[in-house]
Amino acid sequence: MTAIGLDYSPRPWQRECHQRKRRFTVLALHRRAGKTELALMELIDKALRCQRELGLFVYIAPLLKQGKAIAWARLKQKLIPLLSSGGVDINEGDLSVHFRHNGSTIRIFGGDNPDAMRGVRLDGVVIDEVAQIKPEVWNDIVQPALSDRRGWAMFIGTPAGLNLFSELYFRATGLPDWHAARYTVYDTHAIEADEVERLKRDMPDQAFAREYLCDFSAAGDDQLIGLSEVEAAAQRVYTDKDVMETPLIVGVDPARFGDDRSVVIRRRGLQAFTPEVYRGIDNMELAARVANLIEQHDPDAVFIDAGAGAGVIDRLRQLEYDVIEVPFGGKAVQPDQFVNRRTEMWWAMREWLAQGGAIPNVTALKAELSTPIYWFDQVGRKVLEPKDDIKKRLQGGASPDIADALALTFAYPVRKQMPREVRERLVRRTADEYDPYTRMNK
Repeated sequence: MTAIGLDYSPRPWQRECHQRKRRFTVLALHRRAGKTELALMELIDKALRCQRELGLFVYIAPLLKQGKAIAWARLKQKLIPLLSSGGVDINEGDLSVHFRHNGSTIRIFGGDNPDAMRGVRLDGVVIDEVAQIKPEVWNDIVQPALSDRRGWAMFIGTPAGLNLFSELYFRATGLPDWHAARYTVYDTHAIEADEVERLKRDMPDQAFAREYLCDFSAAGDDQLIGLSEVEAAAQRVYTDKDVMETPLIVGVDPARFGDDRSVVIRRRGLQAFTPEVYRGIDNMELAARVANLIEQHDPDAVFIDAGAGAGVIDRLRQLEYDVIEVPFGGKAVQPDQFVNRRTEMWWAMREWLAQGGAIPNVTALKAELSTPIYWFDQVGRKVLEPKDDIKKRLQGGASPDIADALALTFAYPVRKQMPREVRERLVRRTADEYDPYTRMNK
């Protein structure tokens, strides 16, 4: 093939990324770093060099219209030398370019229509702005499509809390066929130094750290629980001996709507345990599962959200289990400090994390804990972001059900009760003492 020039002079950091030879690469890059150009040139290079039949290489943006606006015009611009020589065919309908010399194709897709990628066989893919991509796009569609020919993947984006991007970035650091790298505004030199200083001066510290220093743990000033606190809690583990003298508390958050989840979670002192998450079960089945948990673990208290759990509460009480209803929207125990019980419980959970609380390393829980913001009302009371608003911002529109269930374990102070066998023995003894017929038989 005749040598061609594509008007691309990579910066040192871009050259370093191109030269890395790992199958999966995760790159955390600041705003305006040049990550889209890096991605397109990686795709063009691999497509031009492909020696396999009908090679397919894909660029995925969060939205198809976003991919068209950001990548499609630039892709065509880069290929002008080949266009003029007739080396490529452009298809505006499906946003693809076809290389005549080897039959390879580059296509633009959007994460908002993942079904369009089902059934394809991919040789390579770049996923841009990964923080905005639904996890199932990678897990259920793209990753299997790379298996046939052991295709490669490059993930690029700017940190935005805990989501698919942060999960892949931290996972990549410990796997042999993965590579993760972070390039801050001071590494790329893509923005003039005086402009960097202006941004640093004019932006909130946390925003600058997140957008230009690629800090995954940078929280907003109004974020109730920072990602760094959540990640630290997920790394802590206490033994049974560490927490055995503290009460065992269960939180139950029944589903409110069809797409929500019912969640049951246990916490003993500083250790929270893996949540039990249920979809599509009714109140009676949920009550049965909670009853089984009570029989198995003998908790010192069971707190259930009264808003959606009335049926669950009634059924458990009918079965003679002692459960406590907690109205999320009800009056706070300290009404001069918190606007409602839910805010008060989340605040207690925040303090518990700061004191060394440990949570299971569950991505959904970590995302839910680090998402809510808070503010103060006109009289200075703390207000937690409403659940429906949080749901709009969580990955995939999920509801923060797991975090709410954990928050329920902080509803009221709980004292550790005597072991079940001791309580039952006392009950039998009391019955013997006060049953006249028993006394007559002695």
